[in-house]
Amino acid sequence: MNMECNAIDLQDVTVTLLAGRRSIRRYEARPVPLDITTGLLEAAVCAPSAHNRQPWRFAVIEKFERKDKLARAMGVRLRADRMRDHDDAEAIEQDVARSRARIVEAPLCILVALTMEEMDRYPDSLRSEAEHTMAVQSTAMAMQNLLIAAHGFGLGASIMCAPLFCPEVIVSALDLPSHWQAQALVTVGYPAQQKMIRRRPLSDVALFLDRAP
Repeated sequence: MNMECNAIDLQDVTVTLLAGRRSIRRYEARPVPLDITTGLLEAAVCAPSAHNRQPWRFAVIEKFERKDKLARAMGVRLRADRMRDHDDAEAIEQDVARSRARIVEAPLCILVALTMEEMDRYPDSLRSEAEHTMAVQSTAMAMQNLLIAAHGFGLGASIMCAPLFCPEVIVSALDLPSHWQAQALVTVGYPAQQKMIRRRPLSDVALFLDRAP
């Protein structure tokens, strides 16, 4: 049986905040105030990171014109990729339109990227790949902080992982430093929808190796 996160009786305020977060994709039109946007980023950079190198980078996007330029550039790549897969043309256009709407209709978009500039360097591929994974993990923890902070501010937020499929498109469309590696686009705004979520019970996902749960 699935576990309903909102049905858990949680007394600890922090855990209650975590359990109440939802991935919200539809927002009211009102903008997110600058002080709240700054607060989201300040929460993000409180995350732990490998070697404390803080490899995360953020690009804040609010103007429609910039969001539209980004969405159109991403749509060109998405269309080309799916055409190479010989997908149905109508389904492709629906996918492109849905992706664009998620971006341009969000009052606030935050591009989350990482840089390897200050991470350790190794001569072998195994340790180099591990170091990159550490940077990815660090950036993901910062992004989770951002999501939780958004919920705490009464905002909704959702992650779009599409930038992973077109990182060079993102860098070009937003005129970012070439060493930034796009990881995700976080859309943010005041919620215009409510959502219920379910999670698997702990017995499905956790092993208590030294004691019974």
